[in-house]
Amino acid sequence: MEHLTLSEAEWRKRLSPEAYHVLREAGTERAFTGRYNDNKADGIYRCGGCATPLFDSADKYDSGSGWPSFTQPISAEVVVEHSDTSHGMTRTEARCAVCDGHLGHVFPDGPPPTGLRYCMNSLSLDFKPRS
Repeated sequence: MEHLTLSEAEWRKRLSPEAYHVLREAGTERAFTGRYNDNKADGIYRCGGCATPLFDSADKYDSGSGWPSFTQPISAEVVVEHSDTSHGMTRTEARCAVCDGHLGHVFPDGPPPTGLRYCMNSLSLDFKPRS
């Protein structure tokens, strides 16, 4: 998989200030404020930084957490997981494998079939309806 590397100036030009904060500075949008939290449309959620397809709406569910949640990414190759010990917690961070953008976190409290909750920031995603 080819990687996309841009300078910080190029990222700032490409992204809104809010999306830059999430994708490039590992920020988090407030719960229940993201545009995709309640999205029920059929389609693909792509990386907001590089447009790599990340999640299918068929794997989206209402976790009640206030962020779009998925049971799994489209493939194991598109989302990279790292240990995150910020804010006095130990969590698993999810990042885009192509542009290294921060997407959100993965928690072991999701439904079957994976038991995982990929808890993503809407600002890190770009939804495209299935055509």
